[in-house]
Amino acid sequence: MTHHGQPALGSDASARAHADGAPRDDPGHRHDDGDHDHGHAHGLVDRGVLRSRAGLRAVSLSLAILTATALVQTVIYARTLSVALLADLIHNFGDAATAIPLGLAFFFRSVRGERLAGLAVVLAIFASACVALVQTIERFIDPRELSHLWWLAAAGIIGFLGNEIAARIRTRAGERLNSAALIADGNHARVDGFVSLGVLLSAAVVGLGLPVADPIIGLAITLVILHITWQSWRTIRAWVPG
Repeated sequence: MTHHGQPALGSDASARAHADGAPRDDPGHRHDDGDHDHGHAHGLVDRGVLRSRAGLRAVSLSLAILTATALVQTVIYARTLSVALLADLIHNFGDAATAIPLGLAFFFRSVRGERLAGLAVVLAIFASACVALVQTIERFIDPRELSHLWWLAAAGIIGFLGNEIAARIRTRAGERLNSAALIADGNHARVDGFVSLGVLLSAAVVGLGLPVADPIIGLAITLVILHITWQSWRTIRAWVPG
């Protein structure tokens, strides 16, 4: 029997247990020490999410670098009208554009999308080779005198540096994330850097009095781009997702 002036024994025991820090059985948040079964992950982030973020970061940064490189080369092309530089900047714009499908693949965390993005990279490389080839043939038919050779040489150096930085970002991220598409794009950018040095060579040879060297070097750059296309295709075909 309970009097009005005395607390219930059950209530007193419950208060003591709460004061001592004893755990209470909350059906909305069960703690099972054996399985640690929760409805949330206590701050842990899914590995797929981390991979997606890292891939997007690498793609976005390399896209910004290559776009800036191609824009600077476009300004210089307007002054020099070098077909070797035109082939290089077309390829750099195409290389920058390949970041779009690759970025979408990482955003949606799709292995199939990543493989398709890699194929889009190969297609873009091939398309840029075709455009460069057409421009080179046109320059053989209708040769033009080059001017501002120092600007042309600067464009070659800028192209090399921009592509090398983008290549390091992509290949390191690709190796870390086991992404064949990123590795292929990184190797592609690295070779592009050496292609840009061909623009520097064009400026030097034309400066020595051999203007025909410009379309010849433009043709050599086109052949290198076609070789990159084949290498990238083989990389994508051999890729086994991790």
